[in-house]
Amino acid sequence: MKRSIGLWQTIGFGVTALGGTVLHFLYDLFGQAAWIAPFSGVNESTWEHMKLLFWPTFLYAVAESFFFRDRGDFWCVKLRGILLGLILIPVIFYTYNGVIGQSPDWINIAIFYISAAITYIFETRLFNAEKTRCGSRQAAFFALILVAVLFAVFTFSTPRIGIFRDPLTGTYGI
Repeated sequence: MKRSIGLWQTIGFGVTALGGTVLHFLYDLFGQAAWIAPFSGVNESTWEHMKLLFWPTFLYAVAESFFFRDRGDFWCVKLRGILLGLILIPVIFYTYNGVIGQSPDWINIAIFYISAAITYIFETRLFNAEKTRCGSRQAAFFALILVAVLFAVFTFSTPRIGIFRDPLTGTYGI
């Protein structure tokens, strides 16, 4: 497979879109098994929707990294892109809800896909610019590992703040 950044990023968007969609339903599909909870949406909170973007994007990046070992900025670009996507979900959701006052399901779904698309577009621009400052690719990778750990921990030990609250049930976490 050709090592074209644009092609890899386009495939990554597809993987993230499909993976996030599957992860949305996986927890219930597996009978609400605790082992799948850190990776899938356990409720309809904004935090859980961020998880749907994170896992497929991060796992795809791990696979992609084997083909781009020579890019010293790879994990720095991925960290910036993934964090941008994670930030966009609550920013768009809460801004939209603040203006309109309600959020139909189709808009929530669109927010996920828009955030994923912007993530990959942003990363592609950084890769093509080849001027990304990267202090430490190991630190960038471990920052993503920390985000993964936070998703797992907050699934079971959920803070009682708005981003973690399921708007349908008023509950937090599992």
